[in-house]
Amino acid sequence: MENFSLILAIVVITALAFDFTNGFHDTANAMATTISTGALRPKVAVAMSAALNLVGAFLSVEVANTISKGLVDESGIRPEVIFAALVGAILWNLLTWLVGLPSSSSHALMGGLIGATLASAGSGAVHGDVLVTKVLIPAVAAPIVAGLAAMLATRLSYTLGKKAEGKAAEKSYRFGQIASAGLVSLAHGTNDAQKTMGIITLALVAGGSLAPDSDPPTWVILSAGVAIALGTYLGGWRIIRTMGKGLTDLRPQQGFAAQTSAATVILASSHLGFSLSTTHAVSGSVMGAGLGRKGGVVRWSTATRMFVAWGLTLPAAGLVGALAESVTDLGDWGTAAVAVFLVGSSAAIWKISRREVVDHNNVNDTDDTADVVSDSDSDAGDIKVVIPAPATVATTDPAAPPAATV
Repeated sequence: MENFSLILAIVVITALAFDFTNGFHDTANAMATTISTGALRPKVAVAMSAALNLVGAFLSVEVANTISKGLVDESGIRPEVIFAALVGAILWNLLTWLVGLPSSSSHALMGGLIGATLASAGSGAVHGDVLVTKVLIPAVAAPIVAGLAAMLATRLSYTLGKKAEGKAAEKSYRFGQIASAGLVSLAHGTNDAQKTMGIITLALVAGGSLAPDSDPPTWVILSAGVAIALGTYLGGWRIIRTMGKGLTDLRPQQGFAAQTSAATVILASSHLGFSLSTTHAVSGSVMGAGLGRKGGVVRWSTATRMFVAWGLTLPAAGLVGALAESVTDLGDWGTAAVAVFLVGSSAAIWKISRREVVDHNNVNDTDDTADVVSDSDSDAGDIKVVIPAPATVATTDPAAPPAATV
């Protein structure tokens, strides 16, 4: 650990702080549907997810290598650049958490890194081919693939379970949903914790504490796993509410199909080294499961806000990262100013969030719902647009359960 300077220590601590926000920001990916269907109590769900996130962090380093070796040129990066990148990622995570939108922590990190690198070393230091093949294409493909798989799995489960006894079948699906949620948690640790490992490894190489092209040291893997697990245990209740109740109404069969489809996509991507957004995969699978049941609903007003956040993540985090890098480039006092800004902004966001507390006690409560698109119960599978009264949501299918409000 030679040459472990003060700025490098600051970068490592900030990276672990990002990993912590990643944990509570993405808890919804693993446990929102399990909590919303009642398969697990909220506190039990987040504790289980946290433990499996920690285990998953030790399963692979392929994604970490994509971040540390593939996305940007290691030789042109200073620790201050990575610090600036983390500032952009953390602030975007906190802002989207405040408004309850399930955006991608992964893309926030990569957006911040790309923006800070462009401001510091120019476009030549960003590997565009890696950005396209291992970041942008998976970002588009993941929700589509996971959504289609979840929709087909949901329809198959209802077709095969027509003759099953109602309560017994539902209980079996609840157990299956718990198992699949655990698989998503494991996959999340395998994919998302590695991104922090990669950014810390990149900082260690930039600071001269690690040789170029090195894999993450064991202490980096352990610290990243612990940080994301602690964040997960706190529970990102605002985003859990949106993912579990805001996008659609799920029954245990749908929850099981959604979680299994998402976990499969995430684990396959991790094996291939794709820096996949688990948020994109899980959100796509939840919407697919919602449309897979006759009479199921997807609240497109919520989905549209989520899509907008997805589109803004890379450029918004990149812009903040670039601005932060411009300030840190002024010297030590510039770095100190950026650090003060990060702490102050984070504290302000936290204070604002206390005006309306969302926690394990009210995570399944909902507000009024806007426009809903419902898949009717007819054999033709027509799509009907329902514009409900301000306080309630109606669906043309009498067999469908009352829609939760948002």
